[in-house]
Amino acid sequence: MTGAPPAAAQALAARDGFPAQPIRFISPFPAGGGNDATTRFVTTRLPEVTGQPALVENRGGAGGNIGAKAVADARADGYTLLTAQVSLMAVNPTLYASAGFDPLKNFVPVTQINAAPLAIVVPADSPLKDFDELVRRSKAQPGRLTYASPGNGTLSHLVGVVLQKEAGAQMTHVPYKGAAPAITDLMGHQVDVLVTSTASVAGMIQNGKLRALAVTSPRRVGVFAKVPTLEELGYKNARFEDWYGVFAPAGTSRERVAYLHEAIVRTLRMPEVARLITDGGSEVVGNSPEAFAAQLRQDIDRWSSVVKLSGARVD
Repeated sequence: MTGAPPAAAQALAARDGFPAQPIRFISPFPAGGGNDATTRFVTTRLPEVTGQPALVENRGGAGGNIGAKAVADARADGYTLLTAQVSLMAVNPTLYASAGFDPLKNFVPVTQINAAPLAIVVPADSPLKDFDELVRRSKAQPGRLTYASPGNGTLSHLVGVVLQKEAGAQMTHVPYKGAAPAITDLMGHQVDVLVTSTASVAGMIQNGKLRALAVTSPRRVGVFAKVPTLEELGYKNARFEDWYGVFAPAGTSRERVAYLHEAIVRTLRMPEVARLITDGGSEVVGNSPEAFAAQLRQDIDRWSSVVKLSGARVD
């Protein structure tokens, strides 16, 4: 639905008795991060469409693999869904010796919620005033500056690897178990820079606690409208977009996937939900299951190559 004006949501009648009980969304990362926030943007208003509660369960660990496997192993009845992002579905299968799931075989795409850049952020009082200064400092003192990410092999980590190669810079990577603890340490000046999803830091950008140096999207969006893109700064191969999307276990009936797709897209069209997503620096998508599957295959091809380039590996 990119580019479509938000519309008022309408209730969606149950089909063949579905849904008749609460729908559970597993967010496979800790509370407080971008995955959790995006999941709740949807689940807070989804019951108005389905007539059933929408529950969120945070089940973090192993870069999201634990939560993903829990959904892969769940009954394929449409009542247990996964909210996942690029790093989990397109990176982890190559990064981990055994991720515990196959994104193409174990899941059915329902819809892509959004498309979002990553943001390179620092504390508001950081001496690093812009991205060019970050590059200069990292070249002058190789390895001294630290950049945090939500975990080894996450999209944030890999974007940091590619950016350093593009800029000829050298920083030390500090992985965390999710965006929330990384933000805490960034605010405490225990790390210098954070690469993360815009949804994770949009609120702190708005209240002036963090400052964004650059974003990885091809255009400026949302609360990051005053922040330059890396392409604008001359890094032509640094266009990276993250996404969050909803998946059902493989074997879920086509009819239930179609119902869930329509219900979630109607929710995304609510003005309040669309505003929350765009204010967080994202663009609303709401594409078809087939289009989302094609996007997933494309991203698996791209990011598996970057993982191999980075040398990152988790046993």
